[in-house]
Amino acid sequence: MSSISIIGAGNMASAIGALAVKGGNTVEVIGRDPAKTAALARALGGATVGTWGATPAGDIVILAVLFESAVEVVREFGDALTGKIVVDITNPFSPVGSGLAVPHDTSVAQLVAEAAPASTHVVKAFNTLFRDVLASGGPRDVFMAGDDAQAKASLSEFITSLGHRPRDVGELSMAHWLEGASLLEMGLAQNGLGFSLSLGVNLGEME
Repeated sequence: MSSISIIGAGNMASAIGALAVKGGNTVEVIGRDPAKTAALARALGGATVGTWGATPAGDIVILAVLFESAVEVVREFGDALTGKIVVDITNPFSPVGSGLAVPHDTSVAQLVAEAAPASTHVVKAFNTLFRDVLASGGPRDVFMAGDDAQAKASLSEFITSLGHRPRDVGELSMAHWLEGASLLEMGLAQNGLGFSLSLGVNLGEME
């Protein structure tokens, strides 16, 4: 099983953490608010509490923060993320939810990679699953984009332990399109389909 650190103590941190503990993974929770972080760790059962800014215990670090603070948080941790696999799960929606709040030639994940130590392997994943869909169990498709094959292989094992299906979409440059795919999901959800949907791959045979 995997060793996971989750930076953040919100809804997605709770959903991923619960599945991770259930899947037999070692889980550490790191947050700015000690009381909130400790409460989440207790709720997860078996999770430990880490120190903000210190080296995360997990080999895989889930960046479960708001997209506006993702780069800032990575800079705060700095060398503490050296050699880690950092998973960016954020979505940079514009204030009205009709576009992306990043330039067309980049993504939050790429900006995170630029801010991280050179040996940090950044992977985009989990951003196309609404919290309740993720938490309800699988299997659902978890799309991921990253430049390091071994990092994606390690993350694939973790995703599988959660009961979901890893789907590799290619290099980190594809993260922009994953963020766009989540925007598409938001449009579908708000225009009749509701928030129980998720995007997936149909591997059925063609006639």
